Amino acid sequence: MAKAYILMNCHLGEEVEVIQSLQKIVGIKEVHGTLGLYDIVAQIECTTDEKIQQIVTQQIRKMPKIQSSMTLTSSESGQLFQITEKLAGAMLGQNLSQAYVVFHSEKGEEYPILKNLCNIPEVKEADVVFGYYDVICRIESSSEEVLQDIITKAVRRLPNLKTSMTLNIIKEQESK
Repeated sequence: MAKAYILMNCHLGEEVEVIQSLQKIVGIKEVHGTLGLYDIVAQIECTTDEKIQQIVTQQIRKMPKIQSSMTLTSSESGQLFQITEKLAGAMLGQNLSQAYVVFHSEKGEEYPILKNLCNIPEVKEADVVFGYYDVICRIESSSEEVLQDIITKAVRRLPNLKTSMTLNIIKEQESK
């Protein structure tokens, strides 16, 4: 399965409408409004990289309210990062605060970072990606305070990280 993350900026105040439009595109697994450098993060999963490219170029980039986008293609690292069904089930419905964190790593250290991320229970998904960033992960926690602690005291202290950027998910922009 091919996977990519699309980081987007849209016209001011149009986030909810853009999110709703993106949710209708076949192949988009999830989409969230975020606080930070980007307004929206979408995750695409398709059978081939070519299908992802088609969605990005023929659908997403042609949406008039999207000003810019950056595509981060997954390196098929899913086998390295697996959460147990027990852990996922235990946290289901309890994760009030969520964020994506993207990283620049020291050269060649992407996979060790990925392996370290899988030891942090609040990290629900992580991938080595190709594009401007090296690694992306999604963190879920019971509160904003816990989320901040995980990011500052666990994630950002991992060895071989050069920089990180946090994109907090805005729940108010989620469709009901």
